[in-house]
Amino acid sequence: MIRSIFPLLAVLLGLPALLFTSCSEDDDELCIEITWYEDADGDGLGNADVTLSACEQPDGYVADDSDPNDTGGTSTPVSAFDDFNSAAVTVSFDGAEITLESNGLPNHTSPYWEETSPLYIEPVVAEALTPGRIGGDRSYTLTVPTAPELAASSTATGLGPIGIAVSGAPIFNDTEGPNRPLEEQTAETFDYAGAHNGPSGYHYHVEASDVPENTMLSHDDEKLIGIMSDGFLIYGRKCNSTGDHPTNLDVSGGHTSSTQHSEGEAFYHYHIINEYYLGTLIVLFGVDLQGTPNGIF
Repeated sequence: MIRSIFPLLAVLLGLPALLFTSCSEDDDELCIEITWYEDADGDGLGNADVTLSACEQPDGYVADDSDPNDTGGTSTPVSAFDDFNSAAVTVSFDGAEITLESNGLPNHTSPYWEETSPLYIEPVVAEALTPGRIGGDRSYTLTVPTAPELAASSTATGLGPIGIAVSGAPIFNDTEGPNRPLEEQTAETFDYAGAHNGPSGYHYHVEASDVPENTMLSHDDEKLIGIMSDGFLIYGRKCNSTGDHPTNLDVSGGHTSSTQHSEGEAFYHYHIINEYYLGTLIVLFGVDLQGTPNGIF
């Protein structure tokens, strides 16, 4: 009898009657439905465009509606790995994981090769060379999920490899040492590929130059650059989905769209951010990773 008078009381008091519904015939408590928002990527933030109304929190939904990019683990296109230099990089698939093993030896010319190498050329961009040459007993192994997800918070990159380029050489960030951002003196040691040699071997810092010697590396285009340690692919400054520089990138140069590798399916990936760092140089990746980083050993 008590339960049956609530709709009448709601009308008399001017309250929204839809809020007062019984959860079950045996439940004396009232059910007040609220709006829940889908949290596809599990970061605790919900998608304002996908909702459910329920008395209790449904699985996969949260009360927050502030997620600007609720991407939930779209698989990395397998065809992207066809772009990697097979002479340097071995790619293996094992269930929910992808492992890349590289010897770090790029498949393009550079003055950092030994002069006896068929890939050696005289410097065309570098004004000075760092000590050491390409070669030696190098190895880089990275294991990432086949469907990487955006993390609840971003992660700053550190010194050393933060990704593996399609050539097989590692990608570094915009620092040259502890609290040492790239400077003009360091930039003078980069070859046309945007790389130089260091204690950890030959590695890239910046986008390749637009010179005749550059026949395969990305320069202001949509080519695949490589894969970052959080499992997300990184492409050149332009996006295949529009043929131009994307305008909807997040702070790390990432967005969700299709690429030349995904057969029309949208997935999250990075781009080189179209901003100059030093003069005409553009850093490959000088921002935070938006996924969970994995070690490159």
